[in-house]
Amino acid sequence: MQVFKALTSFSVLSFDLDDTLYNNKPVIAKAEQAMLHELSKHTLLTAHTTSHFWWQKRLQLAKANPDIRHDIGRWRLLATEAGLIELGLKACEAGEIAELAYSAFLHERTNIDVTANTKALIQKLSEKYQLIAITNGNACIQKMGLGDYFQFSLQAGPDGRMKPYPDLFLKAAEKLKVVPSQILHIGDSAKADVLGALSAGCKAAWLDLGYYPATVLPHIRITDIQQLYKLL
Repeated sequence: MQVFKALTSFSVLSFDLDDTLYNNKPVIAKAEQAMLHELSKHTLLTAHTTSHFWWQKRLQLAKANPDIRHDIGRWRLLATEAGLIELGLKACEAGEIAELAYSAFLHERTNIDVTANTKALIQKLSEKYQLIAITNGNACIQKMGLGDYFQFSLQAGPDGRMKPYPDLFLKAAEKLKVVPSQILHIGDSAKADVLGALSAGCKAAWLDLGYYPATVLPHIRITDIQQLYKLL
């Protein structure tokens, strides 16, 4: 653990989920394949489409409506519907198939295995701190077997704009009835997690996995989630 700023008193640990508590890349890859499979079951028009095609539909939608990015679930759903209409389906049928495809995606997207070591760490930390989750994604702490250790989870879209906007951090502080400086947020993204936490007045712990450059100075830097045992 590398300390850059003094860690004054805090009582809450806030966790990003994707790529912080587990490797999210294979989860998303499996969910994407489930979505493609579901689409192919309902219309031959999607037979030759790929994840890249549907990503382009999301980019087109975001260009026309930038705020849709703050709710990635709705963003994916509406982009899928728009793509199906573009392929030749009528709006009513496109909407129904998009719902089915998104449900298939979400089923696999929330099917996440957290390692026994990570679960043990979370359990131990919960004995000393209040734990919360703040995510730009739509993973579910209950489905991954961590719900008993967390006070709640906040998700971009339903609960506010995505990180690095301060909305989710400030809402968390309000729900817990603490000042933001009582929250230490842990996440892998220097921009979304570190900048977001600091902008809201929270403390920040950067999990540096080598994916993102350091764009802002956190309070502490770790390279393995297990290093959080030092907070005990």
